[in-house]
Amino acid sequence: MLLLTDTAFAMTGGQVILDGRHVLRGIGLTVRAGEVVAVLGANGSGKSTLVRALLGLTPLAAGSTLLYGVPPARFRQWWRIGYVPQRLQVGGGVPATVREVVASGRIARQRRLRPTSSADRAAVAAALEAVGLADRAGDRVQDLSGGQQQRVLIARALAGEPDTYVMDEPTAGVDAESQRMLARTLATLAGQGKTIVLVAHELGPLEPLITRGIVLRDGLVAHDGPPPQPEGECARPGHEHVHPHEEPQAVARALEGWQVKP
Repeated sequence: MLLLTDTAFAMTGGQVILDGRHVLRGIGLTVRAGEVVAVLGANGSGKSTLVRALLGLTPLAAGSTLLYGVPPARFRQWWRIGYVPQRLQVGGGVPATVREVVASGRIARQRRLRPTSSADRAAVAAALEAVGLADRAGDRVQDLSGGQQQRVLIARALAGEPDTYVMDEPTAGVDAESQRMLARTLATLAGQGKTIVLVAHELGPLEPLITRGIVLRDGLVAHDGPPPQPEGECARPGHEHVHPHEEPQAVARALEGWQVKP
């Protein structure tokens, strides 16, 4: 029997209605700790709505969802979850630097009124280095490109050192090298046993990391199992299909073979 402590997310009969439209229509889904799951599907299939519903950010019209065995409304261990939304909100107010936004990922781990610790500073520095933005730490996020802002969001999640990462289209609008950098970072996290759930249109260099693919169609799960391969993928020369539990060198070799369009 699967224990709730072994489960990052569990949704039963999940339904979401937005503007009178059934976006999710009875989703049953369990994500076990340590899985690397890709949520795939066409525009409007309900991918982003599903991950937001799993986190309790979008309310269910019917059904239930649990985070580590606890309903979102009663979940208190938010430091265990790192969420990367589709875009960074950089509206009015006091301009924030890249370092300040990334440092906000540590808030769930900090006690109230406790000053920033050396561990906090080290985690922020490591996260900035991981996404290649260490040299932009003092810049305003408003001055970055859309792709760079997406990397800031990823760094913010990394800085929190969570058990589970939920990423909504993390490669959208990100250049080829940034996609490969993200793939290497996720390979390291997967090797550490972290749980990763990501929404994507195409897997690109992330494909060798995925242990499970969930395809949505019209608000329903159309496929749940090995990641489906696009036509021609099986015959792609030099493609090694490896998973995070294999040797890190094997994952790196597979990633080096990917050619991603900028």
